[in-house]
Amino acid sequence: MSGASLPQACAAMLRRDLTLAWRRRGDLAMPVLYAVIVAVLFPFALGPDLALLQRIAAGVVLVTVLLAMLLALDAMFASDIEDGSLEQLVLSPQPLAPMLGMKILAHWLATALPLIVVSPLLAGMLHLPAAAMPALLLALLLATPLLSLLGAVLVALTVGTRRSGMLLALMLLPLCVPVVIFAAGAVAAAQQGLPWLAPVAWLAAALILAVVLAPLACAAALRIALDS
Repeated sequence: MSGASLPQACAAMLRRDLTLAWRRRGDLAMPVLYAVIVAVLFPFALGPDLALLQRIAAGVVLVTVLLAMLLALDAMFASDIEDGSLEQLVLSPQPLAPMLGMKILAHWLATALPLIVVSPLLAGMLHLPAAAMPALLLALLLATPLLSLLGAVLVALTVGTRRSGMLLALMLLPLCVPVVIFAAGAVAAAQQGLPWLAPVAWLAAALILAVVLAPLACAAALRIALDS
């Protein structure tokens, strides 16, 4: 990548990470399988109360997708640390932040996008009204990359830490709460026939801010973690 331009290097990084993810596609199926199992078990636990299932459907889907993403978040840089490519990336002449942005994008495409694809199935099993489905999908399309960006910064801070999964979950939880609140609020408003674009606009604004700042913060955190 040293002789390539920045767009070429970013495209090569995205292709590399997606290719590696495809080779480990068995691991990629675990978050989807987890989400499906949780969504299937909820109606058995709560009973056949249709009104109750409709009321909690959006929150269950959002929290399930969030927890499923958390399962794969800890492995975002794990293989790069093991083979030494992360240190080479830090020492490469290309700017680190855009390259990490491509790694975050690849991670979102490999883990969150399949969850978004199956989310209508999960919502249908919980009898979410069809009128609220567009709001749910749009909220997930904004909330999941935001969580990936925030999680990447925390993963970079805990690089090289043993058993960092629990620490990562504890640090990410306070950042997830506002995202879940706005996303669930948009779907709840859509279920009631109320305007629901305001919470989505807040999610979009937070996502734009995170797209700009999170790769920079991730690069700084990664340098600090590798130097220590």
